[in-house]
Amino acid sequence: MALKTILVSQPKPEGKKSPYFDLAKKYNLQIDFRSFIQVEGIKAQEFRKQKIDLKNHTAVILTSKTAVDHYFRISQEMRFQVPDAMKYFCISEAVAYYLQKYVAYRKRKIFFGKQTIVDLVDVLKKHRNNQFLLPCTDILRDTIPSTLEANDFSFTKAVIYKTVASDLSDLENVYYDMLVFYSPGGIESLLKNFPNFKQNKTIIAAFGPTTANAIVKNKLRLDLHAPQPNAPSMTGAIENYVKEILKKTK
Repeated sequence: MALKTILVSQPKPEGKKSPYFDLAKKYNLQIDFRSFIQVEGIKAQEFRKQKIDLKNHTAVILTSKTAVDHYFRISQEMRFQVPDAMKYFCISEAVAYYLQKYVAYRKRKIFFGKQTIVDLVDVLKKHRNNQFLLPCTDILRDTIPSTLEANDFSFTKAVIYKTVASDLSDLENVYYDMLVFYSPGGIESLLKNFPNFKQNKTIIAAFGPTTANAIVKNKLRLDLHAPQPNAPSMTGAIENYVKEILKKTK
């Protein structure tokens, strides 16, 4: 079958450079972007039900820019003045630099890993005596708290924002050759918006094992899965798929 149109269930990349843009140009593809999920902040009233006292924590573990935004938002709503002495442990350098939006960037108080919670463990061990707060979503990946528990860190998981399905009703009569998913939440959103969805010839691609499992669990056909040894990225996997189609049509 021909592959001409692709819908990626994420916001359109910022700027003019993206592997997706290169892929579209190279193979004359129409690649559209649409976020299937959106983030909503949990209000102070709901947060209080978790019985978490922000002032009892001397350090914060930040896993995304979204976590940064909502940590300072909930602090403001709870009338908690974040102390200057607070330590910030960020999952990546990009998240660490994003903190400048809220605090003066002092390297002695802001630490970061390479990209995963495992990369951050060695840094956290040097500050083991702190009481850590982990601001997170309601669908936090288990690997993050389990890694902290395995290393005996004293931390509190604080759900301060949640992931909900976007309204996709305008896509009801729009069809794509391929749908690309990056999270189980994207699959849930698809089925919530279109409970009678029939896959038929639509190619479904997934990035990551949890996303792939969500597709299979919901009795959909998993046609393309990344990362793979020959395709560590989603765009690389799609390109390989396109090449195979072109070979068959020659």
